[in-house]
Amino acid sequence: MIWKGESPMLPRRIEEISLNSWPALQQILFDGWILRFSEGYSKRANSVNPLYSSNMDVEQKVDTCEKLYAGKGLQTIFRLTPFSLPRGLDQVLESRNYTKVAPTSVLHLDLDNNAIQPAPPEDLREERLDDWMEFFCRFSGSAVEQHRAHKAILQAIASRRFLASLVDSGEAVACGLGVLENGYLGLFDLVTHPERRNHGYGTRLVRSLLRWAQERGAVRAYLQVVQRNTAGRRLYRKLGFREVHEYWYRVLDG
Repeated sequence: MIWKGESPMLPRRIEEISLNSWPALQQILFDGWILRFSEGYSKRANSVNPLYSSNMDVEQKVDTCEKLYAGKGLQTIFRLTPFSLPRGLDQVLESRNYTKVAPTSVLHLDLDNNAIQPAPPEDLREERLDDWMEFFCRFSGSAVEQHRAHKAILQAIASRRFLASLVDSGEAVACGLGVLENGYLGLFDLVTHPERRNHGYGTRLVRSLLRWAQERGAVRAYLQVVQRNTAGRRLYRKLGFREVHEYWYRVLDG
């Protein structure tokens, strides 16, 4: 993977900050690997992240991970990047019947050289957690009762958290999460009311969150988008986001 003209340190820094911005409910550091457990809500918060140097035998480490996840009633999932360590881990997992799923692009935007035109200030509203969860579940078509771990993850965010809704004529039409840490803005959980899609509300929401972050000293923004989401990738490309690296999951069959 080419770093698209950016510093080679940028992808790893984004990885670290994104793990902070979407915290696991439980976490174990294991010889350079970060094992995350969150009752099964999202692969990101319930996976092994081999981010740092590793010294132990890789087969034994994978065995240990499988036992730990099985002990919590969870499927063993690895989240891999082009710079996961040790080298060759992807091939080791493939030989152990781990299936590759959900290839995802990590996108970056330089806010220092970008004049963001937001929606009118009154259109962006910060919500209480319970209200935001109600919007997110309604817009995404899921029951609030299914998002207990999701809510706990949001409560565990240590950095500046902005639970945002975009309002039109007094009604929330889109919502999203912005997390600001050391000049980096992460964007998560972006969703528009199903009856209001394809009317530019998603673009207005993202622009407003970017402007909000700029006003608080942010110099970079990042987000993740599944590669099969062509509409989302097209939207973010128009806003100036560019891919810096990708990641994918290896999921143990069965």
